[in-house]
Amino acid sequence: MPAVDAPSSKHGRGDVLAGLVGFTRALSTAGLPVSMDRVTAYLDAVRSVDLAQRDALYWAGRLTLCGDPDDIATYDQVFRQWFLQEQPELPAAVRHRQPTIATLTPQTPGDDEESSSGDVHRVGASEAERLRHRDLGDLTAEERAHLRELIALLRPDPPERRAVRQRPARRGGLDTRRTVRAMLAAGGEPAVLRHRSRSVKPRRVVLLIDVSGSMQPYADALIRFAHAMSCRMPGAVEVFTIGTRLTRVTRQLRQRDPDQAMAAAGKAVPDFAGGTRLGETLQAFLDRWGQRGTARSAIVAIFSDGWERGDPTLLGEQVARLRRLAHAVFWINPHAGKDGYAPVQSGIAAALPHVDKLLAGHSLATLERLMQVMRDARRSG
Repeated sequence: MPAVDAPSSKHGRGDVLAGLVGFTRALSTAGLPVSMDRVTAYLDAVRSVDLAQRDALYWAGRLTLCGDPDDIATYDQVFRQWFLQEQPELPAAVRHRQPTIATLTPQTPGDDEESSSGDVHRVGASEAERLRHRDLGDLTAEERAHLRELIALLRPDPPERRAVRQRPARRGGLDTRRTVRAMLAAGGEPAVLRHRSRSVKPRRVVLLIDVSGSMQPYADALIRFAHAMSCRMPGAVEVFTIGTRLTRVTRQLRQRDPDQAMAAAGKAVPDFAGGTRLGETLQAFLDRWGQRGTARSAIVAIFSDGWERGDPTLLGEQVARLRRLAHAVFWINPHAGKDGYAPVQSGIAAALPHVDKLLAGHSLATLERLMQVMRDARRSG
C-alpha cells in the first residue's frame, strides 16, 4: 500500500478527508471491523488533536478504531504503511514533532508552510460531517468521489425475522427431546431442564431504484448504497432499477469492488435517465418476482421522486398490492427532506396511502436513517 505525504494548498480540505477515509478503508481491507460509527468517532477524535504530532494521530485512531486487543497488531502495521512509510518504530514511541500533517495526501514542493495551518489540521471530521448532510444532487465531482468512499464504509445491520426452526436457548419453551436425552445419559436421574426458542435469520430487503431523468443526480449514490447493502447482506438483498422498464441488477452488484459493480450495473440498465412509468414497472416486478416470493414478508424500499408519466391510478393499485405481500413498504423521496416539500406529484400522491413511511433520501445521513428504520421495521395490525 503506497504511503502519501502532507497535503498541499492545491489539494486542500478534500484531500485531507480522502487521506483519513482512505486509512479507514485500508484498515477494513486488512480485516478490522471498521463500522461507520467508529469512522465517525475517529474523525471526531482527529478533529481535536494536532495532526502534526504523529503520536497524537496514532492514538486518535487506536482508541476509536480498535475494538479488541487482537486488532492492535493489524492497526500498527497499517498505520506504519499508510502514515510512516514502513518505519520500524511504533508511533507511540515517537517523540518528534513534525511541522506538517503526517502523510495524508500528496505533497507539492514549496507548499509546506501553507499546508501547516491549524485550519487544515482539523478539517477531516467537519468535512465528513458536512458531506453526510449535503444534498446528493448538489455535490461537486470531488465531493462525490469522497462520498463514494463513505458509502463504501457503510455497515448496515440486517433486519431480522424469526425462523421456523428452533435452537437451544437458556430461556424459552421446554426442549423435551434434549431434556430426556440428558436424563438417560444420567441413568434416569432428573437432569437440568433444556429449553429452546425460535432462531432468527436475515429478512429479505428489496430495493427498487428509479433511474429516470428526474432522478439522475441521485441514481449513482443510491445504486452505490444498494451495493453496500448487498455486500453486507449477501443473498438477502434484491436490487431492481425502474424507469421505462424493470431491470434486475442483483447479480451485478454482488461484485465486491464498487467501481466494477457500478460498471456492470450501468451496462445492464438500458433506460438510464429516460422516462418514468412507475405503475407499469412495479406491476412487472410483482407479476414476475414479487408475487412468486421475492416480496413476501420482505422490506421493500422504493427510491423515487414520484413523477409518473403513466397512469397514477395503476401505480396506486400496484403499491397497495405490494403492501399486502411485504412486511413493510417505504417510499424514499430525495425531495421529501427539503423545506416546503409537499407530496403533490401524481405518482407519490397515489402511492402514499399504501406505504408505511415516506422518508427523505437526499443525503448520506438520511440513507443511514433508512437503514435504522429498516432494521426496526414493525408491521402494525
